[in-house]
Amino acid sequence: MKKIIIATKNQGKVKEFEVMLAPLGYHVQSLLDFPNSIDVEETGQTFEENSILKAEAISKEYQQMTIADDSGLEVDYLNGEPGVYSARYAGPQKDDQANIDAVLTKLENAELNERKARFVCALAISVPGQQTQTVIGTCEGYIAKERKGQGGFGYDPIFCIDDSGKTMAELTKEEKNKISHRADALRKIKDLLK
Repeated sequence: MKKIIIATKNQGKVKEFEVMLAPLGYHVQSLLDFPNSIDVEETGQTFEENSILKAEAISKEYQQMTIADDSGLEVDYLNGEPGVYSARYAGPQKDDQANIDAVLTKLENAELNERKARFVCALAISVPGQQTQTVIGTCEGYIAKERKGQGGFGYDPIFCIDDSGKTMAELTKEEKNKISHRADALRKIKDLLK
């Protein structure tokens, strides 16, 4: 099996990558497997810039193929916020529930047709000695007026999939892995991993 590092400590993301990369013959490691890993500051202005920063730094540090993602939520009514600040929208503590509360508060006067949103995932794959490559995946939907569902993580309890009315948190892992922004990006990067 080929080894690949996923440059994250987020268990939810790690599990999604494992499900999608294991069939391609990859043994997935994460920064949780490297207790003294460097902390890469996300100073980019876009999801893509942040994913490149992380992938290249971790790949260089461990001399191993690395995938990094930067992903988050963009809400049209909020002019693309929370965007690259999705994980720390309500403050540096990166509290999912506080982040959800911040979005819902800012949207409390928005009508349903004004709640259009998307999850965006930029994936960068860095291999020592090769040029870093990136792909962008998206999942379109809208923001619900309240939390629904127990699954997923992050903004999943308030992100509704178009037409179904279900939030990401109400989907099974299998359903989510077929339509998520990360799944969209991984489909685009599979050819690079073969």
